[in-house]
Amino acid sequence: MWEKELKVCRQAAVEAGLAIMEIYEKADDIEIEKKGDGSPLTNADKASHGIIADYLTKQFPEYALLSEEGVDDKERLSNPMCFVVDPLDGTKEFIKRNGQFTVNIALAKDHRSIMGVIYVPVTGELYWAAEGVGSFLEKIDIEKEKELLNNKTEEFYELPVIGAAEKLQVSDQTEVTKLRAVGSSSHASPAMQELLDKYHITKMVQMGSSLKGCLVAKGDADIYFRHNPTMEWDTAAMQCIAEQAGAIFRQMDDSEMLYNREDSLNAKGFYVINRMENRLR
Repeated sequence: MWEKELKVCRQAAVEAGLAIMEIYEKADDIEIEKKGDGSPLTNADKASHGIIADYLTKQFPEYALLSEEGVDDKERLSNPMCFVVDPLDGTKEFIKRNGQFTVNIALAKDHRSIMGVIYVPVTGELYWAAEGVGSFLEKIDIEKEKELLNNKTEEFYELPVIGAAEKLQVSDQTEVTKLRAVGSSSHASPAMQELLDKYHITKMVQMGSSLKGCLVAKGDADIYFRHNPTMEWDTAAMQCIAEQAGAIFRQMDDSEMLYNREDSLNAKGFYVINRMENRLR
């Protein structure tokens, strides 16, 4: 199920990642401006958006598209199928040049995230998942991908993957003092620190972008609590990947996170945990 959507989104994400890296590898080529909310926007964000939007609108003209860097067409609200895209998640990390940024593409059906693709341009890691399919991690051969892209004669081809895809599964850790937490490196939260102190959790990794949810999905972390607001495109792909690996993803009031909304702000915060026993308060 969702075979074509996964194929198109995986290729779009990888190709967008290569465009991002062309700019990232030449520091003098990075152009930064400020958006209306004060957040940074780079030419890498724009390049990635252009590639992804072109793929999705050509291959799925009947689906709506909500992208952080695109014009928000409110007609999407009446469409049951909507792609939710962050062309460069972790722009601050991109500017810091720490490698912790991703390309996020999700598909929402009837407001629920049912497919997600997250690509890590620096490492070539490609996370993907779909409802009823599971959650997986592949490693892209970046140099071979560049060669294929430069010489391609057909729009679609098999991505050059190193080894077999790894099926993701959350950990089974429930002993609270042994829990491994992950949090934002650019958006520190006093509420998160209070939880760590309250439960005497000492294992904490700070990381940028949607990689935090991916760590829970692959079993390298157990809990991720996000008290600060985010946007739909920050969480849609991550949610599907985490849930299909067995994680529990909810808003901080324990309600379901929905997508393709009138207001794209995730105002309530959210959590990603490996087991319900680890719903810390």
